[in-house]
Amino acid sequence: MTELERTLLRRLRDRDERAFRELLEAHRDRVYNITYRMLGNRAEAEDVAQEVFITVFKTIDQFREESKFSTWLYRVTVNHCKNRIKYLARRHDRDRDELDETSQQQNGAIAGTPPRTPQPDKALASAQMESILQDAIKTLDDDHRIVVVLRDIEDLSIEEICEITGLPDGTVKSRLHRARLALRKKLQRHV
Repeated sequence: MTELERTLLRRLRDRDERAFRELLEAHRDRVYNITYRMLGNRAEAEDVAQEVFITVFKTIDQFREESKFSTWLYRVTVNHCKNRIKYLARRHDRDRDELDETSQQQNGAIAGTPPRTPQPDKALASAQMESILQDAIKTLDDDHRIVVVLRDIEDLSIEEICEITGLPDGTVKSRLHRARLALRKKLQRHV
């Protein structure tokens, strides 16, 4: 952990609101991307991402600095997503607003890329592929969805995923392999 991170953590523990804003700026996009990919719904992802940062601010004293701060933050994020998925499953409220998703894709918010104006046919194809991919990810069970989102979308290492999930190396690799096979099967129908 760098001295800058230690200073930020110290300030967070002192309940410095500026430090909270710095934390938010540094990690907002990644936390949102994880929540969006896990939940498949923009509004739910925004709510959960907010809850994650509030939880982190309130429980920063529980971070023991045995791992990287980002690893702890992503563990909190994944746990919040799991809880929301369980809640939504009980409520049968897993429908998402496709217009909202298409709008978000066109604004570049999903991948954290700057907005651009592609040709209409390419924009439509891209939006359709994004929708197909998100639908495929959404059909994975929670255990497989977590590892594929963290590895293939967030580009975390296997070791980081093990720390975040608390799973052994072999389990993470096995789940990742099975998730990729399932996604490949689902996506081949659309190629």
